[in-house]
Amino acid sequence: MDYQTITVTYQDGYAVITLSRPEVKNALNTLMRAELLHAFKDVSQKARAVVYTGAGDAFCSGQDLSDAKSVASVNLERTLRDEYVPLLRAIFDCPVPTIAAVNGAAAGAGANLALAADVVIAAEKAVFLQAFARIGLIPDAGGTYWLPRQVGFARAMGAALFAEPVPAKQAAEWGMIWEAIPDEDFAAHWRARAERLAAGPTMTYQYAKEAIRASYGNSLEEQLLVEAKLQGKCGKTRDFREGVMAFLEKRPAEYEGR
Repeated sequence: MDYQTITVTYQDGYAVITLSRPEVKNALNTLMRAELLHAFKDVSQKARAVVYTGAGDAFCSGQDLSDAKSVASVNLERTLRDEYVPLLRAIFDCPVPTIAAVNGAAAGAGANLALAADVVIAAEKAVFLQAFARIGLIPDAGGTYWLPRQVGFARAMGAALFAEPVPAKQAAEWGMIWEAIPDEDFAAHWRARAERLAAGPTMTYQYAKEAIRASYGNSLEEQLLVEAKLQGKCGKTRDFREGVMAFLEKRPAEYEGR
């Protein structure tokens, strides 16, 4: 498929989806959301890991406020329900690991688009900004879900109410993201991370994601049973057999994926 607002490339077993509207700092309009949804569904069936990043000096500035003719014409509930929800579900439900490579500012819905990934790797110059209160809105695009789970109630509330930028290094210290990388090393680092995931045991990653997410709604007893069930599935995979044999033979494992 030919895309107008994003690009999709494949390399070393993983896919890279690039938000490509640098002239507006990769702001999300209706077309970009539709193209992202299609791309995530497509590449998740072809690649063993998915990276998404931004073109230019920003990751994503959030909702394109010029996408509507007037403020009065905006139906935010419909936009979120019909356009953002399917996109965020496609990222969240992606069967292979996802990495948000945050190359610059991630604001509003752009920040929460990044936080939907399994792993967020940011350049040190990047900032995360829950900008919604600045225009009379609450955090959306999953912000009220991701933030309290990742940084706790107090920090989530402060980020929402004060709408102040959180630098990448601080975001990493808070647990909002996985790591902040010096700008000059950023591109090489996230590519190495993506290559590692693409070469790993794909089904293991899928079951790990399922187990960790289930823990939020389970008691200890329930979660132990989830672990047992999913570990049983892992034990039946070729990757488990290959991992054990590689360990015993003191060689790198060669995983085949799905």
